Amino acid sequence: MARYLLSRLGFYALAAWVSLTINFMLPRLMPGDPASTIFARFKGQLQPEAMESLREAFGFTDGPIWQQYLTYLGHVAQGDLGISVAYFPSPVTSVIATGLMWTILLAGTAVLISFTLGTFLGVVAAWRREGALDTALPPALAFLGAFPYFWLAMLALYVFGFALDWFPVRHAYGDDLQPGFTFEFIYDVVVHAFLPAGSIVLVTLGGWMLSMRNNMISVLGEDYITMARAKGLTSRRVMLSYAARNALLPNITGFGMALGFVLGGSLLTEIVFSYPGQGYLLIQAVRNQDYPLMQGLFLIITMAVLGANLLVDIVYLWLDPRTRG
Repeated sequence: MARYLLSRLGFYALAAWVSLTINFMLPRLMPGDPASTIFARFKGQLQPEAMESLREAFGFTDGPIWQQYLTYLGHVAQGDLGISVAYFPSPVTSVIATGLMWTILLAGTAVLISFTLGTFLGVVAAWRREGALDTALPPALAFLGAFPYFWLAMLALYVFGFALDWFPVRHAYGDDLQPGFTFEFIYDVVVHAFLPAGSIVLVTLGGWMLSMRNNMISVLGEDYITMARAKGLTSRRVMLSYAARNALLPNITGFGMALGFVLGGSLLTEIVFSYPGQGYLLIQAVRNQDYPLMQGLFLIITMAVLGANLLVDIVYLWLDPRTRG
C-alpha cells in the first residue's frame, strides 16, 4: 500500500510541475504583456519609466527565461500569484479568494447533492428493476440531461425569477444585506443559490443515476452476490455492503473529476445569474486580457483536479482491497 501511495504521489508531483511550467509559458507565448495593457489603459498618464516597474511587478523582465522561471516558482511557493490587471493593484490571490467561497458554495453543493442523490437512486432502481422508479425516472432525467445546463438555467431564471418572481435573478445575496453569520443573510444566500444550483443538479442527476444503475446491474450478476443471498443476509446488507460498495468504484472516479472542476465554477451558469464565482472571474480576466489572473485561476483549477484525483486514489484503497497489494 505504501509503495502504491508513493508512486501516485510521484505521478501527481510530476503532473503539478508540468502544469506550473505550462502556466508559466502560456502568457509569454501570447502577444503583448500585462504591463503594456495597463500602460495603454492610462492613455499617456503614466511616465515611460513606469513601464519597466510594471513589467517587473508582473514578472515580465528582460532577464533570461530560466531566471524568470525560477523567480515564478519561488513566488508560487510563497503563495504570490502576481497582481491582477483588471483589479489593479489588487493581488491575484485576494481577487481569487473573493470568488472561491461562492464557487465552492454553489458548484460544490450542487455536485455533492447530484452525486449523492443520483447514486442512491441508481442503487434503488437497479435493486428493484422494472419497478416504478426504474421505469419512469431514468428516461425523464436523461431527457433533462440532454439540455445544455446554461439553457436550463436561463429557462429557470425566466420562469421562476421574472415570470413568477419566486426567486432573485442575480448576485449571491441582496444588495441591502451586510454579510455575516445571521439567519437573514444565510437564508438570503440559500434563496439566491437555489436556481443556479438546482439547474446544475437537474442536468447532472441523470448521469450519476444511470451510471450507478448500470454498475449495480453488472455487479448483481456476480457469484458473490448469489452467495451472500444464500447465506441468508438481509436484502439491505446485500444491497449496500456487497453490491453498492463495489458498483460505486467507477462513480468515485467521475466524482473526483467533478469535484476537482468545482473550482473552475459552472462558468455559464454563473454568467446567467451574475453569480460572483470563479467562472465569472475567468470571463472578466479574458475580457480584460488579465494574464496573471488567468494564470492564477488555471493553476487553482489544475491543482484542484490533481488533488481530487489523489483523494480518489486514497478512497480506492479503502473501498477496494485489491489495490493494496
